[in-house]
Amino acid sequence: MTIKKKQSDKNKSDQIVTDARRNQELREQSYRGQALKLYPWVCGRCTREFDHKNLTELTVHHKNHNHDDNPSDGSNWELLCIYCHDNEHSRYEETRFGSSTANKSTTPVSTHNPFADLKSLLGSKS
Repeated sequence: MTIKKKQSDKNKSDQIVTDARRNQELREQSYRGQALKLYPWVCGRCTREFDHKNLTELTVHHKNHNHDDNPSDGSNWELLCIYCHDNEHSRYEETRFGSSTANKSTTPVSTHNPFADLKSLLGSKS
């Protein structure tokens, strides 16, 4: 019985290794895998560096915002951290659909100034 169990464990471990290699090949064929091979693992905006531990926080940004435009030379890609990537897309959406701040008035919201008479109060101290 122990021989069958050892063979079964070996078959399972072989299957795990085979699956891992196949998944790695599929990742490398994706545009993310290609971009990670082409470019250094550094955010293109904030210059934050990445390693294998935090690589999931590095994303591929399409410069022209067309996710179907994936040239093999990577000319439409840049690597951005998730924070810079979110910022880039929010800026794009604001310009695309109009900024919500563009419709607001420029008049001040508050008319009360709590420090308006501070100098005279401090100056009267002797």
